[in-house]
Amino acid sequence: MVHLPGAPGEVPRVAYAINRRVGGAVVRNRLRRRLRAIVAELAAEGRVPAGALLVVASPPLVHTSHRELRVMVERALARLDPAP
Repeated sequence: MVHLPGAPGEVPRVAYAINRRVGGAVVRNRLRRRLRAIVAELAAEGRVPAGALLVVASPPLVHTSHRELRVMVERALARLDPAP
């Protein structure tokens, strides 16, 4: 996950990078939708920082449950540098 900080109160902009090694278009789109739903849940809770965020997905994520995937996203967000 890559983060470029933005102004406080700015709406987070999120992009998803999912390599073709993850699977075919259907598999990649399904994973993108799952990640988008998790990020939306966390944003509604105020846990996604302002600025631009790039979520990078790898092949093993295809086989994770919603709960496991959410925990992974939460941990990645926690590792980001706090906004200045």
